[in-house]
Amino acid sequence: MMNKKYIVALLFSVLLMPLSNAQTSNSDNNYRGLITETVQKIATIFKVTINDKDGLLKGKELDYADWRIRQGNLDVSLTAVLSPFDLTYFKENDSTYRIRKFEYARRSADIGQERLTYLANLYPNLKTWETRKTDLKECIRTAIGLDKAPAIPKKKPILTPVRKYKNYTVENIGLEIIPGVYATGSIYKPYPLKGKVPVVITPNGHFGDGRYRKDEQYRCAVLAQMGAVVVNFDLFAWGESTLQFDATLHRNSIAQTIQVLSAERLLDYMLTQKYIDKNRVGVTGGSGGGSMTMFLAAIDDRIKVSVPVVMTSSHFVGGCPCESGRGLHLCGNGTNNAEIAAMAAPKAQLIVSDGKDWTVTVPELELPFIQKTYSLFGKKNLIENAHFPNEGHDYGLSKRMAMYPFMAKYLNLDLKKVQNDKGEIDESTCVIEPYEKLYVFGNKAENLPKNALKDINQLYALFGEKNEKVYEVKK
Repeated sequence: MMNKKYIVALLFSVLLMPLSNAQTSNSDNNYRGLITETVQKIATIFKVTINDKDGLLKGKELDYADWRIRQGNLDVSLTAVLSPFDLTYFKENDSTYRIRKFEYARRSADIGQERLTYLANLYPNLKTWETRKTDLKECIRTAIGLDKAPAIPKKKPILTPVRKYKNYTVENIGLEIIPGVYATGSIYKPYPLKGKVPVVITPNGHFGDGRYRKDEQYRCAVLAQMGAVVVNFDLFAWGESTLQFDATLHRNSIAQTIQVLSAERLLDYMLTQKYIDKNRVGVTGGSGGGSMTMFLAAIDDRIKVSVPVVMTSSHFVGGCPCESGRGLHLCGNGTNNAEIAAMAAPKAQLIVSDGKDWTVTVPELELPFIQKTYSLFGKKNLIENAHFPNEGHDYGLSKRMAMYPFMAKYLNLDLKKVQNDKGEIDESTCVIEPYEKLYVFGNKAENLPKNALKDINQLYALFGEKNEKVYEVKK
């Protein structure tokens, strides 16, 4: 017969042994466990599939891992175990989730829906929306840094000789927007130019060749033939801007400041021209240019018509610091590009979206939200969507064909001037110019002003800031 003390000791030793597949606690491990095992338990509890295709969970351990599971809430459980590693999850469908690195600029569509629901509840009527919009507008301008921008130098812009084509002209412009910093671009005008005409600002995006590519030249030339003066300009540290700031500097947050400021001051200049109708101002651009289109329409009351292309989203705010590096999406305790697009209300706006990027959800998600804001003004008819489910991220032919009639309608342009005998818009009358013809400062930069600033740190200093490069997200 066993000694009673031995039996008691044996029972205690058994009780203290770790159970199979269970996390234990002592001063060394604090219920420490592999996150892969915890995530699998979450998948089992909630009967879902959680994919780690990129191996982001491999080898990672977490204190109190299983204790972080909330059996009644999948989202809270995943957030609790992933956030310590700067990881997040994307809901791919009702039963499948994917582990991804945390990206400040990108969330999943279900998070976008959640945010839009929250935002919509902030302003049930026009009065509350107007208050929200006023606060956002002031904050966005401050976040971008427009309030700290030095005054524009009192100098005439540099203009190249005019090149005449059948129904339009082109000349290049270099405008000193702040001391030593030049916005470089081209101005397309209808020919002959008669009476008062509208002006369209066309910021370009991150497409290869920037404003020099065929798609961009088609857009500008056709709008000019329809009767608008069109101003196209380079991104910061892109195109001719690289004569001042190397292309590697584009992904600095100051790029967002300079790009929006370039658009604003180019518009300032154009509105001083006697032939411009100040009541007919439009803006359109794609990708990063689509971001700028939304920003400009939101903060500049002079703009009456906007066409943001392949960029309006509730769950992606732009992967480049030139779109999201200044933190403007933190305004109002959190906003997104759908709400920023809604700030254009009640001005005419066409949102162009496609089926192969973050704008895939526009028809079902972002458009109804923006329509609700327009409805507060009784102007739901002024917000439209052209969606191309089988296309991808570009400002290609079909997207331009959606934009032209919209601009014609709301800027009072003459669509007939670009239509062929079949009534189709014909871009073949446009002349695609080589790079060198679009340069402001000459083929070898021989005309670059001597005061051209080339130091990125000095550029930040002009705004009273230090150069601190921000995190970027690849598109």
